[in-house]
Amino acid sequence: MTRVLALANQKGGVGKTTTAINLSAALARRGHSVLLIDMDPQANATGGLGVRAPASGSTYDLLLEEAPLESLVVPTEWEGLWVVPSTADLAGAEVELAASMAREYRLRRALKEDIERYRFIVIDSPPSLGLLTINSLVAAQDVIVPVQCEYLALEGLGQFTSTLELVRRHLNRELRLRGLLLTMYDRRTSLSKQVAEEVRRHFSNTFRTVIPRSVRLSEAPSHGLPINVYDPRSPASEAYDAMAEEVLEAVVAPAEVAT
Repeated sequence: MTRVLALANQKGGVGKTTTAINLSAALARRGHSVLLIDMDPQANATGGLGVRAPASGSTYDLLLEEAPLESLVVPTEWEGLWVVPSTADLAGAEVELAASMAREYRLRRALKEDIERYRFIVIDSPPSLGLLTINSLVAAQDVIVPVQCEYLALEGLGQFTSTLELVRRHLNRELRLRGLLLTMYDRRTSLSKQVAEEVRRHFSNTFRTVIPRSVRLSEAPSHGLPINVYDPRSPASEAYDAMAEEVLEAVVAPAEVAT
């Protein structure tokens, strides 16, 4: 059964797209077929996997033109990993969707097609609580919330978790907050440690894995490469490998994890 994971946080710069790219790549390297859907008009997940923005055929067409999902899927250079790319056209989708019928369900309906070829669908949503993010949450079974290990990390998390509960109650009863992922952790500072402790104190479902602050991790998207290709022996690559293992342990059968 295909598992749909959404990466979401209304705050920008918390490592959401970085996590979408590198979690997808880590899952694909373990032999799982993964489709990454780029729901952010900035298209950073698209570029971060070395995929050029297409002249036509993007998540805009998926949501607004109701184009078939498979007609928009683009292969990456890595076996088992595909992407539905985003373009700047998606920036106008919020306004155009506002007057549409069943506007919150556009992505969910698109994922009702024949998606059995993918074991995981990972959705990278924009840093907002607008209709694009709501579509991502309505389509997903699990949501992962990256949280930057810096001052004011908890700011807005209460509002975000309230929004998740509203979506679960009224639009998607299958939705589950799978966990919070601590990102940009700097072991040299006491602040990172304090923030991590505070997040874990408030949210018991915080992932064990912590993603370190890393220059190599920041460089990788500019080369269109996931970190496990750009620098496979780096601490950041090892962290995303561990993160993938945690996700597999949580959402798939033990026999699949073993593969």
